[in-house]
Amino acid sequence: MNTEYRLSEKDAELLISLRHELHRRAELSGAEHHTKELLMAFLRDHTEFDVKDRGAWFYAFRPAGPSADASSTKAPSPATSSSALPIAFRADMDALPIPESCGLPYASEDPNVSHRCGHDGHSAALCGLALSLNGQMLPRDVYLIFQHAEETGEGAGVCASLLSEKNIKEIYAFHNLNGYPSGRVVLRRGQTQPASGGRTVTFTGAPAHASTPENGKSPARAAAELCLYIDELLTRPHRGMLLATVVNLKVGTKDFGVAPGTGELSVTERAEYEDEMDALDRALCEKARQLAARDGLTVSFSESDRFPATVNDDACIDRVSRAALAVTGAPPIEMAELWRASEDFGWYTKVCPGAIFYIGSGEDYPALHTEGYDFPDAILPAAVQMFRAILTSC
Repeated sequence: MNTEYRLSEKDAELLISLRHELHRRAELSGAEHHTKELLMAFLRDHTEFDVKDRGAWFYAFRPAGPSADASSTKAPSPATSSSALPIAFRADMDALPIPESCGLPYASEDPNVSHRCGHDGHSAALCGLALSLNGQMLPRDVYLIFQHAEETGEGAGVCASLLSEKNIKEIYAFHNLNGYPSGRVVLRRGQTQPASGGRTVTFTGAPAHASTPENGKSPARAAAELCLYIDELLTRPHRGMLLATVVNLKVGTKDFGVAPGTGELSVTERAEYEDEMDALDRALCEKARQLAARDGLTVSFSESDRFPATVNDDACIDRVSRAALAVTGAPPIEMAELWRASEDFGWYTKVCPGAIFYIGSGEDYPALHTEGYDFPDAILPAAVQMFRAILTSC
């Protein structure tokens, strides 16, 4: 296949238009209905990939060998025969419950939902890879996975079944990342993002009139002590990065005549080592039980947004590194520390080798998950070229 590929101006405009339309139709995790239909229609209209609907998500496929275009008649060489092991590339497509407030001409139609993590750009880039392969002989069977519900950690575990089903032996993805030069490739060998999970603790007592709190059972003291106990847990010795971030603390309401009867604490736990995160979680829950017993409360627990650690395969990250040099003319920037954000790509690498890399959005670019963020269209060509270069080098 042609390895000296550069995205044409026409194709770049087409992908930017697609990205803007995806941004306009932003949808939350598990509800990406219009997003999915838009992407499937684009691939059917503009590429040679066969599109397969899987309900909440979909994939697109092209076999190894020559293009379906009648003008492509050259037979595949032994090195690029259909016996080569299949490869996959993945993009996520869900948005976030963050207000749209940037004044963009392609602003989200839902003012309370927006693409503040760049998944519109990830999906557009994967469509760009498909577009770039038109008329090309493929060295391997290629699968493009368009995944739902990354933000909640629920999508990848479902989509990862395709890897075994189709005997896929490698998988790649990228994420845009602020704090690095625009268009530069950034990577980390081994573990690149930590395990994380959400833990909610709910205390239930009995409400009372605010003038006679002794007649009720308020959870305020237990909730406050549990919140402070988190700091104590984090000061204990641990091997790697360990965090517990309080994301919600609520006891009662602003009714000044009522002593509360319920209280809730939600914490995001994340760690370099999953066993340390699990140990922290067990200690937190045990402390909650002790506090509830002391104060005559009942306590219940729930989990959500569980993400595994994301670990890059050595051989796969080597391919990413070579591709970065070929595409950008510069070696990749190697991250010294984990990127602390959650990422469900780790569900795929539990099934087969793979790697996720990052493309810089700009050193002073707005941070992900903030109202000032929008995926930078300028890095779309680099993302497409990286995917293509990885396919060429495999």
